[in-house]
Amino acid sequence: MAKLYFHYSTMNAGKSTVLLQAAHNYRERGMDCYLLTAKLDHRAGEGRIASRIGISAAAETFSPDCDLFNRIKNHIENNKIACIFIDESQFLSKDQVWQLARAVDDLKVPIMCYGLRVDFQGELFPGSAALLALADEMREVRTICHCGKKATMVVRQDADGFVLREGAQVQVGGNESYVSLCRRHWRLAVGDASLSEAVE
Repeated sequence: MAKLYFHYSTMNAGKSTVLLQAAHNYRERGMDCYLLTAKLDHRAGEGRIASRIGISAAAETFSPDCDLFNRIKNHIENNKIACIFIDESQFLSKDQVWQLARAVDDLKVPIMCYGLRVDFQGELFPGSAALLALADEMREVRTICHCGKKATMVVRQDADGFVLREGAQVQVGGNESYVSLCRRHWRLAVGDASLSEAVE
């Protein structure tokens, strides 16, 4: 049965690695996949999904004005597709997540979305909020804070390593801009005045 999946995490947890491995597993068994990624994230080059460990694959891109239901419908009419993979799914709009849900229900194709859950201010991305509401299954891709606890938050830093507390929700970047932390260390990093205990 086709389902809409949301694999979420903080930065640098290996979401793209997991996506590329899963797509490889399908292809190794002779089943084709359709890969999509956000047009605005072109760190690895336009139309590429890349992992920090050095693996990558070509993908088509989506922008906020794409009708993903029709795009998927047209693609699977001309190709035998076993699964659809979407990287950077936090950049989907709410309407696009509904389009994906319709594609799962009406076209009976499984769709696996990979993305961030929250931004550097601890707020849900619109695409992630919609996926948390609509996904049939959700799976956390885990990474750890420097203290060893599970990282669930992320801070944005400037070029000098200072934590930023304001700014646009979307700013594409990697290790040079973002650090994943547990909630407690995130609170400390952003200057939460109510955090009274000393942190080792």
